[in-house]
Amino acid sequence: MTLTPTDTYTTSDLSRRTGDVIAAAYKGPVTLTQRSKARFVMITVELFDELVAKADPRRVGKTREMPEELAAEFGNAIDAYVRNGAE
Repeated sequence: MTLTPTDTYTTSDLSRRTGDVIAAAYKGPVTLTQRSKARFVMITVELFDELVAKADPRRVGKTREMPEELAAEFGNAIDAYVRNGAE
């Protein structure tokens, strides 16, 4: 799996040279620029699926959105840590 973009095209190139851009994307990730700044990366569906499958499934949440029993358990663990110190 190659993650480093292999070619760079402008968004105007995407409109005018669609076939070239797509052909390059089959070979590896393609950077699309707009106003001289990298804005997008084009990859194949297969590479996207591979990246999603390897992604970290953990999610960030807010403690105020936790179920009450989990929040209580979490609070008790923090209290015990404070009382006993780091081990």
